[in-house]
Amino acid sequence: MKILNVLTTACVPLNVESIDTDQIIPARFLKTTDQAGFGKNLFRDWRYDANGNPISGFVLNNKAYSGLALVAGKNFGCGSSREHAAWAIADYGFRVVISPLFADIFRGNALNNGVLPVQASEAFVAALFAEVEKNPEATITVDLPEQKITINSIGQSEHFDINSYKKHCFINGYDDIDYLLSIKGKIEAYELNVKS
Repeated sequence: MKILNVLTTACVPLNVESIDTDQIIPARFLKTTDQAGFGKNLFRDWRYDANGNPISGFVLNNKAYSGLALVAGKNFGCGSSREHAAWAIADYGFRVVISPLFADIFRGNALNNGVLPVQASEAFVAALFAEVEKNPEATITVDLPEQKITINSIGQSEHFDINSYKKHCFINGYDDIDYLLSIKGKIEAYELNVKS
């Protein structure tokens, strides 16, 4: 997993509520267990028409918007529990998803796959949408050690919650196995102590 500590980035705004995992990555693309390559089909049915041509009105096809953060309406990641939704978001290149509300299973899958779900208030997300609409190059700063997100152009900040274990993993670039390897010495010492 890539380290995520303090990230300043532009945002891609997707002001839609209740985006479900089938919209994030349609079921017909779930035929592999390899995480690579899912990004090309992120929001496939919103990005491309039936002939595979980009739909000009969709935000991911708008060159004005780029960045490592996706901003979405509330109830993001609802629907089925497919982990592939987090894979697709990560493989596309997003490091952070910001929403007023996440589906619990999606939140867990995101945290396990290197995508930081930042739950902010509806007022904060509305202000962020407004700033990005005015200026597509507007940036945010996500300060994970401080658990704070800031809209840099207006200085508006908000605290966000994250499980302390997952926070430690993101800051150090650990997945669950990496974490266990990082405390291997402590585990071995504990086993020796138990046996003696």
